[in-house]
Order: sequence, then structure tokens, then C-alpha cells
Amino acid sequence: MTTAPGGVRASARILARGDGRGGTALPVLEGEGPLAVRRTRGSGAEARVMLVGAMSGPLGGDHFTVAAEAVKGARLRIGSAAATLALPGQVKAGARYDVRLTVGDGAELRWLPEQLISADGSDLSVATRVDLAAGARLLLREEQVLGRAGEEPGRLTSRLTVRSDGGCVLDQELACGPGAPGGWDGPAGLAGHRAVGQVLVVRPEFAAEPPVARTFEEGAAVMPLAGPAALVTAVAPDALRLRRLLKGALASLG
Repeated sequence: MTTAPGGVRASARILARGDGRGGTALPVLEGEGPLAVRRTRGSGAEARVMLVGAMSGPLGGDHFTVAAEAVKGARLRIGSAAATLALPGQVKAGARYDVRLTVGDGAELRWLPEQLISADGSDLSVATRVDLAAGARLLLREEQVLGRAGEEPGRLTSRLTVRSDGGCVLDQELACGPGAPGGWDGPAGLAGHRAVGQVLVVRPEFAAEPPVARTFEEGAAVMPLAGPAALVTAVAPDALRLRRLLKGALASLG
């Protein structure tokens, strides 16, 4: 970790591989500063890792990076101990949070952090890139809450790019809050809601039998994607309702 007038630079690295005995080993488990990583009790062949925020942030000018890779035979689940709270800082520059996920053939990764909350006055750009081999499995959840209770949101830009076997599965960007392109909060955008999220599911069996596009409940939809993937998206008035919608729509996929 480095601390400079421009903010904090911190990173975390996780590598998971099959241990040859039906379990998952973690030969690399490194974190620094605000990105502490801890192994927790797993289930069956799955190894579980928790990101623990050891400092406030990201604040203005901070740059956090998380890189996780699951190679053949690995079953890896990554969560976070609490929500990530984007806050304004003394530095006027925006903050960055980069996530890089790599999943090999025959491996599975579940990226399930808690919500990202965009506090009033903050400016955060999140970029998540996922590279999947043929035969990889992925469950990825993103949830954003615009402002704390009774508070206006900060500026939040979130981009998700997913490639499977060299081909593009998804490349999308969402910008909300002050300075975002007009219409983000209108009828074609969040329509006044303050919580938005998605769950991306990649399963090899979807290549032969893709899910059917449908509305799950008001505010939530399931959409098949090019490649063996499906996307659940939802908007809601609060984080609790958003989680319920995403969880229900995911369960409907089997």
C-alpha cells in the first residue's frame, strides 16, 4: 500500500487451484491497507475468502485493485464483510476501484460482495473485467445504492466487461448522480429508484439451453446473453428489496 497526496493505492490478490484431493487451495492470498483478505470456513470443495475493509474508503483520489483467479479444479467464493462506502475526501480527484476476475476451464468463481453505497459528494469509478475460459462457471453480483438514508447520491460510474472463450459476452456501463448523462434517473433509467443491481450467471449448459427472456417481478428481468450466460437486472427503492429481487430471479434459473 502507498499513501500519497493524491490518495491511497492498495491492492489484493487471490489465486485458487484444485488441491488434488477434491478441495481448493489458496496459494496466493494477499491484501494491504484497506483491502485485507481472510480465508473463512468453506463448504465441500469450495474455498471462501472475505474482503475486510480495514480503513474507510474509497475516498477521493484513492485507487483500489482486486485481482482474483480460479484455475482448473478450483471452487472459489469471494464476499465482503460489509458494504463498500464511497466517500468524499480532501482530494478533489475521483476514486477508482478495479476488479479483475479470471476463471479457467473447469473452475468456478462466485463474486458476491455486499452493496456499494455512493455517499453524497463522492466520485467513484468502478471497472470490473472478467475473463472466462471455455467450461468456466461464474456467479457475479453487483449492487449499488445511491446515497445513504435521506441523502443525495454521489457520482458513480460502473462498467462491467465479460469475455468468455475470447468472445464478448457483456460490456456495459452505468453512470448515476451529479454530472452523469441526462436521463439516468428518468423513466428509461432508474425511474426514481435508489438501488440498482445485477447478477451474471455463466454456465456451460446455457449454451445448449439458454434461459428464456422474461420479467421476473416488477423491477426485475432475466435476459439470456450471447454465449453460455444469463443476466438478471433489477431496480428497487432500497437495498433490502433489491437483494430480494435478485435472489428470487436467480433461484428461478435453477
